[in-house]
Amino acid sequence: MDQVKREALRYLGYGKNTADCAALNLIDSCMEEVQKGADPKHIYREYPLRFLEDGTLDLGAFQTKSKHLFKNLQDCCQVILFAATLGTGIDVLLHRYTRLEMSRAVVMQACAAAWIEDYCDRINENMKKEYEAKGLYLRPRFSPGYGDFSLECQKPLTAALETGKRIGITLTDSLLMVPSKSVTAVMGVSEKPYRCEVKGCEACEMKNCVYRRG
Repeated sequence: MDQVKREALRYLGYGKNTADCAALNLIDSCMEEVQKGADPKHIYREYPLRFLEDGTLDLGAFQTKSKHLFKNLQDCCQVILFAATLGTGIDVLLHRYTRLEMSRAVVMQACAAAWIEDYCDRINENMKKEYEAKGLYLRPRFSPGYGDFSLECQKPLTAALETGKRIGITLTDSLLMVPSKSVTAVMGVSEKPYRCEVKGCEACEMKNCVYRRG
């Protein structure tokens, strides 16, 4: 079973339980539709990083206070602001099946969530190789809304990347991204290679989360 399907099963709450053939077939069918409907795009830009005396992080395009992000960026000299999306076609599919077939809509939500994460991982892996060729190392993605990194930072982050114009990501008044299957993140750039592989569940302090990877 490939990694994207395993992630979709995790989002569906299977955990260590085994899905039956009907569920696996439905996931395969939804994944095929997601692949056909997706128009993945991404953008990133590099900014200088400064650690200010009062604990504020100056990320070049904006400033913020976050103990979790501060820890994530220790020993970094620069930051990358990153955004990616699967495009509006996925939202059309989700809206259609929410009206017509809710069970399929739920599975498609999970498949699309797994697909955007896989897309980001693949892009970031290519970035990692490019930076390592220059003797630099990328820290894991850290997104607004994660830990104490304020969701309000979506505004300056998307503005700095011009996501609306460049890849079609806009924000609602409640700071949700449109298209819904989109990701924004900060990534540290360091001259030191350690602590560069920890990500996702492995970095999260919520040990009892039902969606946690084993």
